[in-house]
Amino acid sequence: MVSDRTPEPGSRYPLLRRAAYPLLLAAALATAVAGLRLHWDPGATSFSFLLGTMLYLGILERFIPYDIDWHPTRREWAQYGVYFLLTVLGGALSAGLVAAAATALAPAQPRLPMWAEIPLALLLGSLAGYVMHRLSHHNRWLWRVHGIHHVPDKVNVGNNGVNHVFDVAIDQFVVQFALALAGFSEASVFAIGIFVLAQGYIAHANIDVRLGWLNHIVVGPEQHRLHHSTDPADAGHFGAELSIWDHVFGSYTWRPGRKPLRVGLIDPSTFPQTRSVFASVLHPLRRRARYQHRDDDARTVAASARDRAADG
Repeated sequence: MVSDRTPEPGSRYPLLRRAAYPLLLAAALATAVAGLRLHWDPGATSFSFLLGTMLYLGILERFIPYDIDWHPTRREWAQYGVYFLLTVLGGALSAGLVAAAATALAPAQPRLPMWAEIPLALLLGSLAGYVMHRLSHHNRWLWRVHGIHHVPDKVNVGNNGVNHVFDVAIDQFVVQFALALAGFSEASVFAIGIFVLAQGYIAHANIDVRLGWLNHIVVGPEQHRLHHSTDPADAGHFGAELSIWDHVFGSYTWRPGRKPLRVGLIDPSTFPQTRSVFASVLHPLRRRARYQHRDDDARTVAASARDRAADG
């Protein structure tokens, strides 16, 4: 979908545009602190925060949209709901797989003060997520799983949940296992998990906000839209929470004013349409003959162009 929009839709609420991100961060901090001090159930707290974040961002998309053409239709909302359930299932699968390892490896009490452990856990977790995400764009089989997320030709808070169940399960398992293996406490993993939820959804939100210099530290909507661009020179930004790893590994492409002309797949014929939920779920398991030659060609072209842009 072409996006030659101007910022007028969100310019009616300049204060809301400035406050949108700080308010979400404040809510994430308050939830993490309350959860730790009041001993709330981590799973229930995280899920409740997730639903609240989606509602908050969904409202903001109506008041300060980046592109009104990216608003989901009713039919798309229904489709996104099905994928959201699959995403929750993927998260549950990974949680079950890593629970035993976390119990065995993660200490009951933090080895470091929480003020030191939480930033270190965030750095390691975001690095693991970055590596896994970038690999998902270069590895043949992982791309057949992850590419489901890139099918929509719009970017909004609803289709952040358009994922293959295996994609979510594998990604979260890698991140959670890395944190458990490093010996971070369950408390620190819970705290950064709240931040990760907030970042993942606001990065995908169709809202007209500008983070300015914060774009060089955290991932915001301005960067993540470029990740979904069909122009390989734009489509870096594999970080989901912190943008520092994109700087370190040469995949940072954003600059003030840079916007994607079009988002989605370079060749939409390489994947089933989002509305075909069953076909999307089966896509990685199908015989490769139907999609594979186009899939490989598009993926190879995109990866090569990104690498050339990074080298330049």
